[in-house]
Amino acid sequence: MPATSSDAGELPTLTLTDLACRRGSRLLFRGVNLQVRARESTWLRGRNGRGKTSLLRLAAGLSVPESGRVCWGGVDVRRASGYAAVRVYIGHANALKEDLTVLESLQFLARLHGRAHDRASLRDALERVGMESRGDAAVRTLSQGQRRRAALARLALERRAALWILDEPYDALDIDGIDAVNRLLHEHLARGGSVLFTSHLPPGGGAPDMAEFDLDAFAPR
Repeated sequence: MPATSSDAGELPTLTLTDLACRRGSRLLFRGVNLQVRARESTWLRGRNGRGKTSLLRLAAGLSVPESGRVCWGGVDVRRASGYAAVRVYIGHANALKEDLTVLESLQFLARLHGRAHDRASLRDALERVGMESRGDAAVRTLSQGQRRRAALARLALERRAALWILDEPYDALDIDGIDAVNRLLHEHLARGGSVLFTSHLPPGGGAPDMAEFDLDAFAPR
C-alpha cells in the first residue's frame, strides 16, 4: 500500500500509536504516542535499558511491537510501499566490514541501500565527515570515533528528503565530529527530511531545533 500525505510532495509522517514493547518477559514501555513530521527532529531520551534502541527498531520496521501501531503516512510500516527505500537506519553498531577499506565498506553499504556508490560520491561523503584521509585504510585500523564517522558518512550520500532513524549518532565523536553530524542534520531537515534519534550526549549548540521525548514516562508501573 502506498504511504499518503496531506501535503502533496511532503514527506509522510511517522506515527507511533499506543505502542508497547516487550523484551523476553519484561515489558519495556507501553502507551507511547509519538509523531515525527517532515522537517522535524525528535530526540528520544531515557535511562539505560528503558528501550530506546527497541523503539527505534520498531520505528524502522525491523521488529514487531507487543501492541500498538507504527505507521508511515497512515500505513503500517511493514506494508507501506517504498518505506524501506526512504528510511535510513543507522544502529549503534557501525555495520562496517573489518577487512575492507573504509571506502570499500561505505561502497558496500551504499550499494546495499540503493544510494550513489561511485568513487567521487563516496570520497565526497568521507570528506564531509572528516575521513577523506582514511578512505584507503582498513576498517580494523580505525579508532572508535573514526569508525563512527565512517558509518555516518552514509548520511552524506543522501540527496532527497527521507526519514533518518539514528541510534547514538554522536557516540565516540569529538567536537569536530559532532559539528559534522549537526551540519548534515541541518541540511537534511532543510530539504524536507525528518529525524528520530537517541543520544546520551547533548547534541551541542550547533544542533538543529528538536523536540524531546522522554521514554521514562512510559515505563510500566
